[in-house]
Amino acid sequence: MYRILEKEYFSEKVVKFIVEAPLIAASRRPGHFVIVRTGEGGERIPLTIADADTARGTIMLVVQDVGVSTHKICALEPGESFTDLVGPLGKATDIRRYGTVVCCGGGVGVAPLLPIVKAMKQAGNRVVSILAARNSSLIILEKEVAEYSDEVIIMTDDGSAGTKGLVTAGVESVIAREKVDLVVAIGPAVMMKFVAKTTAEHDVPTMVSLNTIMVDGTGMCGACRVTVDGRTRFVCIDGPEFDAHKVDFDEMIMRLKSYN
Repeated sequence: MYRILEKEYFSEKVVKFIVEAPLIAASRRPGHFVIVRTGEGGERIPLTIADADTARGTIMLVVQDVGVSTHKICALEPGESFTDLVGPLGKATDIRRYGTVVCCGGGVGVAPLLPIVKAMKQAGNRVVSILAARNSSLIILEKEVAEYSDEVIIMTDDGSAGTKGLVTAGVESVIAREKVDLVVAIGPAVMMKFVAKTTAEHDVPTMVSLNTIMVDGTGMCGACRVTVDGRTRFVCIDGPEFDAHKVDFDEMIMRLKSYN
């Protein structure tokens, strides 16, 4: 169970896995995530379900090699299995017809953004996707996102692909030319913070998917707590998606630095 069927390197440190998980594939919705564990005593790692194939009974996971536990995961090969894989967890994305939806993905944040882009398009929205990264080698899933987008804008810090600049510049450019009914942003905390600040200036509703430290995924440990609209919320059960204009990003970023 939870056998790895396919493995692909998007870059040296970012790996895509196709994993056998028929029950999760059948019940997952955009926004849902799983928690995986590799090896006895291994760390529990939350990963958003980037895609699913119900006919094949598989899910897609994208993992960035950033530490000991993710390094062990990225070292797994087809034919091997995760020790544990639990899900789907969290609340699903509120998918409906908004009008024009701008979907922003930073780095590996494009992976959890993909099912939202797909579902928003299928719900009848005009979808403009903005993919951002430090350089061209870190842009992932561009072809897959483009399939369900009316337009794809690429932003890179160094200008090696698309337009040179930050994701906020891309958001500003779209808002300047047309009415935007919703912005969805997924990526590094600081990226989501500044997207939220940008859209707040234009009074555009914005949703973010938070990437806090998480342990059990059931709301019991409290590790993933964040302050939203002045109240404590747990990302694993109340999220991972929240109104970006109500999230205390400064507190969240401070907590994320605990294990630096």
